[in-house]
Amino acid sequence: MNVQPIHVPEEPLSQWMLNEAWRLPDAQSLTKALVERLLSLGVPLYRVRITLRLLHPQITGFSFTWVKGDDEITVYNPPHEMLHSETYRDSPYWAIFEEGAGAIRRRLSGPDAQLDYPLLSELADEGASDYVALPIEFMDGSIHAITLAADKGPGFSTEHLAMIYELLPAMGRVLEIYALRCTSQILLETYLGKRTGSQVLQGRIKRGDGEQIEAIIWFCDLRGSTQMADQMGLEAFIEKLNQFFEIMAQSVLEQDGEVLRYIGDAMLAIFPIGKHGCEAVPAKVAANALMAARCAISRMQSEPECKGMEFGIGLHFGTVMYGNIGSPSRLEFTAIGAAANEAARIQDLTKSLGVPLLASHQFVEKHGGQGEDGWRFNGSFPLRGVSGERRVYTPHQQQCDSNN
Repeated sequence: MNVQPIHVPEEPLSQWMLNEAWRLPDAQSLTKALVERLLSLGVPLYRVRITLRLLHPQITGFSFTWVKGDDEITVYNPPHEMLHSETYRDSPYWAIFEEGAGAIRRRLSGPDAQLDYPLLSELADEGASDYVALPIEFMDGSIHAITLAADKGPGFSTEHLAMIYELLPAMGRVLEIYALRCTSQILLETYLGKRTGSQVLQGRIKRGDGEQIEAIIWFCDLRGSTQMADQMGLEAFIEKLNQFFEIMAQSVLEQDGEVLRYIGDAMLAIFPIGKHGCEAVPAKVAANALMAARCAISRMQSEPECKGMEFGIGLHFGTVMYGNIGSPSRLEFTAIGAAANEAARIQDLTKSLGVPLLASHQFVEKHGGQGEDGWRFNGSFPLRGVSGERRVYTPHQQQCDSNN
């Protein structure tokens, strides 16, 4: 058997990984650099894929793929549903992740070809000649993977494979750092919100850390939830509640708002103005918040599963404390202050006034219109726990023109 010539590196790949590659900003950059390094050493690559499994509410992780002829690394985020598919069960990943296979090696051409996975037939049709799938173990015991397919020719030599095997422990340590960083960001954004999670990652982690900011405050509430839970049972009610929150949160996030808290069957969100928002113009931020509310109303009224569910949305403008509150061992990064309380009380009025959406005088002023300019004055009302009365308004157009 002819052994392919191989360029002996000045330093082992593991040393390159620990001395240089760890400085790269992310796993996508690492994949590209690794491919370039292997090619420079004479490894006949056709395709390389690094797969990281992560804690994520919507996807199982990330796959970074290089294919010969492509300059860029493609990123794929497989959804959780993929884990129940035949495609996954009939792949080398099932053997590595679910069955604990130590490594998989398959010839894709010649008399020794073994195409026992559909993926291997696809690679063989594309001209690949050899395939290797290797597990990468992290310190917590979780298994990730790298797969390599060889270009046309005799495939990977013994020296090529030895070089790659020697790399795995060092690559695992570097990839684990990327994975931990990514997981931290994902969990913070999922449980705190994108802006709020960023604040925590930037070091605002002590009780009292925060600042006063101007913002549009959104407060929404699902009405009759206790009765709904009694009538339909807890599991069915939780499903309905999640549908309500999904529509409300999606509408807020689409307009660059930040969901801060779920409080029972209510939700608090803000649309920051200034450096914490993408818009410094209050009228534009207010317009975004109103569009979010209109779209939420449209979606609630058009979604078959949500028809008949009653709810209210209150919009207000004011200054809030945006930061950490709580005990030293249990903190919450949120927005508090009189303005947040008033938004909740304005929402309370939607039930007695029979409308799904109410806005304060302060919000209407920031939005820039009232009366014939888009708002109907509903009157002045006392708010529970707030001194004096507050003027509230209803937009003439309550819904989006379409359920975009």
